[in-house]
Amino acid sequence: MIIQLLTNFIVSGAFAVLFNVPVKNILQCCVVGMVGRLLHSSLMNHDYNTVQATLIAALSIGIVSRIFARIYKTPVIVFSISGILPLVPGGLAYEATRNFVEDHYNLAIQFSVKAIMTAGSIAVGLVLAEAIMIILKIRKKIHFNGFDK
Repeated sequence: MIIQLLTNFIVSGAFAVLFNVPVKNILQCCVVGMVGRLLHSSLMNHDYNTVQATLIAALSIGIVSRIFARIYKTPVIVFSISGILPLVPGGLAYEATRNFVEDHYNLAIQFSVKAIMTAGSIAVGLVLAEAIMIILKIRKKIHFNGFDK
């Protein structure tokens, strides 16, 4: 587990460098990726399927990215991209393509559907995180302005 965490820390940092993230934010990008992958791995070990684990991990990555963006006054995308990339279902897409080429169409369709659902869960998780943070911001604004009567 420790090796997997370290590997994901490094992978997230490598993607951050690849996408020209400012040097002062690379460590935070590494932490976001590591947290997301840790949550994903933990959920997979507790009998969640890939789509559910990816959705929850993407949601947590979105929330942590939003918090880091506010703390470090940096756009959210800086943290979320390097955090999400370790969750991308590249292996599933490869298996789907390989099975299509080898004329194993049933397996290819199964892998394709799983890859699409996993990619969709990443998108839904990020959108839900954004929606949750906006709702919390609106509630906080309403509460402080005295409109919560």
